[in-house]
Amino acid sequence: MLRQRGRPYLFSNTLAPMIAWTTMKVLDILEESTERRDKLAENTKWWRKALQDAGFIIVPGESPIVPIMFYDAKLAQSFSQDLYEEGVFAVGFFFPVVAQGQARIRTQLSAAHNIEHLKRALAAFVKVGEKYNILGKTKDELLQIKI
Repeated sequence: MLRQRGRPYLFSNTLAPMIAWTTMKVLDILEESTERRDKLAENTKWWRKALQDAGFIIVPGESPIVPIMFYDAKLAQSFSQDLYEEGVFAVGFFFPVVAQGQARIRTQLSAAHNIEHLKRALAAFVKVGEKYNILGKTKDELLQIKI
């Protein structure tokens, strides 16, 4: 809000020096090696396949941001809270952040994750999925679940 309405920012389009410096350092790191990018791609591929194999509906793509569809806001909220209690932080998104009836939990991978992290998170997703009896359900079936 301050950047949108504050006088010093009204006619300023420059990046803060720290953001510019950080961006330059990231580009230097990325030019040195593709190791991090390659690991992120592997993590993403593994995570997407594991979620689908477990019976979750995900938004198709190759992005390391992997939305898991619940369609119902209350279900997404409850599921997210139960994941948190299992040690997994995954945020539920629902209207007005996403369109009405498109509630989801957003997961985001990084190259810092290893396969053990992903397996642990998957186990939590499956455990909570079994609790709500949602694994392998279609969109229409998910919409029938009442929390």
